[in-house]
Amino acid sequence: MKDPLQLPESLEISRNQEKSRSRRTGKPGKGTGRSQLTDILGPVEDLESYVKADWWRHLFNANYLRTDGDVVEDTVITRSEVDLFSRLMHLDADSSVLDVCCGQGRHCLELARRGFTAVTGIDRSHYLISRARGSAKTEQLGVVFREGDARRLPFSADRFAAVSLAGNSFGYFETAEDDARVLREVLRVLQPGGILLLDVTDGEHIRQTYQPRSWEWIDRNYFVCRERSLSADGQRLISREVITHTRKGVVADQFYAERLYRADELRSLLAENGFRDSELHEEIFTASLRNQDLGMMGKRLVFTARADKSPAGPKKPARPVQRVAVLLGDPRKHDAVKPDGTFDDDDYHTLNELKNALTGLKGYQFTFFDDHDRLFEDAMTVKAECDFVFNLCDEGFVNDAAKELHVPALLEMLGIPYTGGTPQCLAYCYDKSLVRGIAVEMGLPAPRAAFIRPDETAFIDLAIPFPVILKPNSGDSSFGITADSVCHDVAQMEAALVRLRERCGYDKPILVEEFLTGEDISVGILGNVPEDPTLLPIIREDYSELPEGLPRICGYEAKWDPASPYAKVRSVPAGLGEETERFLHASCLQLFERLGCRDYARFDWRLDARGTPRLLEVNPNPGWCWDGHLNKMADLHGLSYQDMLGRILGAAVARFERGKVRR
Repeated sequence: MKDPLQLPESLEISRNQEKSRSRRTGKPGKGTGRSQLTDILGPVEDLESYVKADWWRHLFNANYLRTDGDVVEDTVITRSEVDLFSRLMHLDADSSVLDVCCGQGRHCLELARRGFTAVTGIDRSHYLISRARGSAKTEQLGVVFREGDARRLPFSADRFAAVSLAGNSFGYFETAEDDARVLREVLRVLQPGGILLLDVTDGEHIRQTYQPRSWEWIDRNYFVCRERSLSADGQRLISREVITHTRKGVVADQFYAERLYRADELRSLLAENGFRDSELHEEIFTASLRNQDLGMMGKRLVFTARADKSPAGPKKPARPVQRVAVLLGDPRKHDAVKPDGTFDDDDYHTLNELKNALTGLKGYQFTFFDDHDRLFEDAMTVKAECDFVFNLCDEGFVNDAAKELHVPALLEMLGIPYTGGTPQCLAYCYDKSLVRGIAVEMGLPAPRAAFIRPDETAFIDLAIPFPVILKPNSGDSSFGITADSVCHDVAQMEAALVRLRERCGYDKPILVEEFLTGEDISVGILGNVPEDPTLLPIIREDYSELPEGLPRICGYEAKWDPASPYAKVRSVPAGLGEETERFLHASCLQLFERLGCRDYARFDWRLDARGTPRLLEVNPNPGWCWDGHLNKMADLHGLSYQDMLGRILGAAVARFERGKVRR
């Protein structure tokens, strides 16, 4: 089953039109990037075998708000629950409250409407947190919303007077130990004697009364069919939902599982994980305006318990100064990407901007290394004298882009922590065709493309309509991509192939890709998943000053030739619709995680003629220079160049402290 990532509805419609054409003709529709809307499994004998361990990462999207909207979008139900919860937690207007697994923020927002001033919500779903932030902004409510995993809350100890886990948001993980980890994290962030409210389904009631099959109309367009069974050990309810649109067909076929707890089991679990005075207050019987299948929301238990802990004590001493080795390309060596093959004044100016910005960062001490002939000896010095490496050697070892992954590989072998992508991540992303295949497998749209091997000299049965663009399958900095790379017929394409091979080498594969005519956009991420990464404002390339007749691309001339008309290309805020931005952000977070990106990354997309975003490439160690795309996005977010570099370093240090890189 593909992850049910939700495209904006207008994009879904165009994709379904393409799907229908494919069924009629046996050929893919124009501009699809995937062959069908969703995988439909048909009857299955064992529901449990189809449940992913991390199903909760992807299920809570627009479909969730459709299927559960009769409860979670009902303002009357929300107000009634907040009446109860605030009374049971004895909240004052200035109480610091954390809502874990807050979803689209319905309880947090209602508290803020009532005058509560210190409310925070956290949820793993980027889609729901985006909705929550949008609602808070629209209503001018001062609620803080963060993305994060309930097992690793990104808050300091003793932070909150009260924590809620409401709306049956407990028991999603594959093991009961993970549920216990959630409670221990809640205990950590609660003040001594602080109160936890736990609102969870009545597990014994569900075991006795669950419906093996049901279906209901969600609205005039959508209906959902459900299958349910108990897990083999009887501890979880396994559910399957097939969501169908009357015109579009099946839009999701998804499986999930929730652990079932009896009241006595919850009391024991709370006591075992540091809570006292647990009390069962209420049984919530939810009523829905649709008056149909309420599933696990139908009857719930409401517990409160107190944090049985002493104050955390004095704050930890300040972190010692981090000794950082900054690893760069070698200015002494030839660099095929640069116009004259050597570092010039602009490159040295870029390095000075970097050094000036880093020098002003507090808490770090920097040493710079750029002599690749001494890299092995210097690496031993770094291991002995530095805490980690700031890997800015995006040129690659000896300035060979194909050897960019060799640098982190050396650091891995020596056990030296470093920033940015791993060797495996860099290997994936260096191959544009491979990234495209991964994206399509994930259900993300990509341009149609053909892989041309080094030994191929003619284009036979190339089933991509003109215009097309030719580019090296590997490499970065738009090397080999010029105005002549965009072709409108076979003759132009064959001439472009010859030029590209003369420039890049006859032993290199070439990617022929449909040339998209919509906006050329980039998405940037600072930080790490599953914590709370910063999604930078999306930018687009402004081609309005290009002379007529030149293809709208941000290629080699735009980046390296100040005398070219392409030097007039500027990066500006994208100004995309809210749904499209949500889709892009959610897609990039999935790609970030799937490809193993770390600390920062940039994702390049282009819209097709219908406005559907299609992935072009992923840059796991993107350009770090002061005038690069990543810093332009950071500037729009209110971050200085120094701030951006500090965010990357801070994300890496936090990752090191979690022990994920030392082997």
